[in-house]
Amino acid sequence: MAARGDNRGRFRHDPRIPDVSLRARPSAGAAGADRGFGDEVIADRNDESADLMPGGLDHIVHAVRDLDAAAEAYQRLGFTVGARNRHPWGTHNRIVQVDGFFVEILTVAEPEKIAPHRARAFSFGAFHRDYLVRREGLSMLLLASADAKADAMAYAAAGIGDDEVFSFGRDGQRPDGSVVKLGFSLAFARDPLSPDAGFAACQHHHPENFWNPSFQTHANGARAAAAVAMVADNPTDHHIFLGAFTGLRDLHASSIGVTARTERGDIDIVEPVSFRDQYGVSLATDAEGARFAGLRIAVEDLAVVERLLKQNGIVATRHIDRLIAPDLCGATLIFEQGMVR
Repeated sequence: MAARGDNRGRFRHDPRIPDVSLRARPSAGAAGADRGFGDEVIADRNDESADLMPGGLDHIVHAVRDLDAAAEAYQRLGFTVGARNRHPWGTHNRIVQVDGFFVEILTVAEPEKIAPHRARAFSFGAFHRDYLVRREGLSMLLLASADAKADAMAYAAAGIGDDEVFSFGRDGQRPDGSVVKLGFSLAFARDPLSPDAGFAACQHHHPENFWNPSFQTHANGARAAAAVAMVADNPTDHHIFLGAFTGLRDLHASSIGVTARTERGDIDIVEPVSFRDQYGVSLATDAEGARFAGLRIAVEDLAVVERLLKQNGIVATRHIDRLIAPDLCGATLIFEQGMVR
């Protein structure tokens, strides 16, 4: 990823942020298994491995009101989009994979199945039902986790989460049509200043069944997620939460905002005017705190993307060596040439 300008700075470790670089995992007998839906149970691991913390970007949720129409829009942008998946709590999704990251295009299809929030039980379905009342767009960011239970404990210690781990399983389908088992555990975190932005760490229990190179081949040459872009009137208001969420002791500050540089992709928080200057898109400041605004995708050849979008009748603009597709169901997609770490 290209280096930022020389005016960037570093935050020194803020004493208000707990030291989350070392995260003790629970003892094997601490809490028992996390139960999934139906008969599936995803058990704790008993190995005493190294200290764990969230890794790089794992996926982002794109909440939409019409799932198939949104999937078609992604296809016109040159992405390979998976088939519809159904969650037992009423949301449905379709997936776009790149290397080590995916976009979860999600809708509330069966609202009668959605459970309410309860004490220490964050409702994924209720959050997205309420989000879609207000808008479509990028709604939740999830980091890669090696141990969701350990991350939930770390979030509780940092004061940014106190919910039980949410574990579930479902069947998936390979490109050849064969059915495989998938399982996930989520540890939720909350930025109290940003009610419209969801955060979690996501542990894959059968990653060999989920990630598939066939799903990562795209007509637009998309290779990886370079960054998630957020906007906030005061980006530095969120650096304490961002440090605790990512486990990064040092965040990067510049004249345009705050950045957490994870091992797979960045999280940028900038002012709306800086988002406009960088990407040529003006955003309404209609949300409290920080909200997700854009996704930067690294591609093999920007000229290929430009030709493809023109062929498919997609309105996109060149802006500072990037290709911008604004207002994709409330989100801005930013294509840029190059590889990321």
